[in-house]
Amino acid sequence: MTGRAAPDNEIKALLTTLHGQRRHVLGILDGLDDESLRRAVLPSGWSCLGLTRHLALDVEQFWFRAVVAGDEEVIRGLDGSEDAWQVGPEVPAEEVLDRYRREADLADAVITATSADTPLAWWPQHLFGDAHLHNLRDVLLHVITETACHAGHLDAARELIDGRRWLVLTS
Repeated sequence: MTGRAAPDNEIKALLTTLHGQRRHVLGILDGLDDESLRRAVLPSGWSCLGLTRHLALDVEQFWFRAVVAGDEEVIRGLDGSEDAWQVGPEVPAEEVLDRYRREADLADAVITATSADTPLAWWPQHLFGDAHLHNLRDVLLHVITETACHAGHLDAARELIDGRRWLVLTS
């Protein structure tokens, strides 16, 4: 990280897009009760809460705090023993949603303090082989794409749960 006072226009634009996708994720879940958040509606078996936890840990925390910033504590915690997609019944739904919000805030701190061309601090070669992302810009584009894809998954799940669709005007 470079300690820059403010992100440049490119990073601001990418961050604005990411913020919109994050709002979509949280917005499509708004109003679902605990049972609905935990319900698997697709054959793969994931729940809305599990997907949100995946976004918090495997996307926001992993890509920004580990890969971009090289946070040793986060990297040490990536031992593969925890399945982010699984949320135990003892874990309150609001705790998972708050974790997503908190990881997004921590990611934003990394993003706004880093130049678009800053090389990655760490690359998980054991997971992905040779690096195919090289700087903050690449990671931001990857995370925007992944978050948008998962927001679409949540759209489908929500429609199957109660018929609600994101940003659809009703007459």
